[in-house]
Amino acid sequence: MNYFAHGLRFTDRPWFLAGTAVPDWLSVVNRRVRMRTRHVTPFADGSGSIQAEVAAGALQHLEDDQHFHGCRAFVEITGTMAVDFRNRLPSGPGYRPGLLGHIAAELVLDGLLIARDPGRLVRYYEALERIDPVAVQDAVNRMARGGQTQDLAELIKRFLLHPFLGDYTDPERLLYRLNQVMRRIKLAQLPHDVVVVIERGTELVESRVTELLGWVPPVGEVGGKRAAG
Repeated sequence: MNYFAHGLRFTDRPWFLAGTAVPDWLSVVNRRVRMRTRHVTPFADGSGSIQAEVAAGALQHLEDDQHFHGCRAFVEITGTMAVDFRNRLPSGPGYRPGLLGHIAAELVLDGLLIARDPGRLVRYYEALERIDPVAVQDAVNRMARGGQTQDLAELIKRFLLHPFLGDYTDPERLLYRLNQVMRRIKLAQLPHDVVVVIERGTELVESRVTELLGWVPPVGEVGGKRAAG
């Protein structure tokens, strides 16, 4: 799962919401710094403190991913997308179709959830604007395994300054964001014709959203009418 899928239910708890994003933020700034359940759990003491809320959010992320990555829908969708990517990409080490299927499925899921409830994306960012990035970084460094990071606070500021999650609703813009990920992990750029893989992936994910999440997502208001779900 990606940022929005992890956090959309918790826009009324800004620090918890930030915690749901922490593992993904850490994968950008320092992949060696990790949130591990056994180390984070003692900090999620229900006190309502910043530390407790960030910890509880991180645990929610880990719980979400355990379901998501273990469910049949994930295996089938990512497998199909991996084959589709492989069929459209040159052979060689520059592309990893299996990883691409995994990442693209997560971004497609976020895009579908945002399209269903665009107002909640606004609330998502508004909630994160209420947190202190340095306080989140400090909370993370108390719990982290594999070292500490001094780059997380700055990343959170950039995350809020450039709100890119809305791009996932459009296959062309999603491809652009996917290529940013490819650059970050030092893989080759994807050609434009893989947009059809993203479009097909959207159809696959759309029919199995609840199965992937393990819960029924809320449906927002669009133009005064309920969004199609």
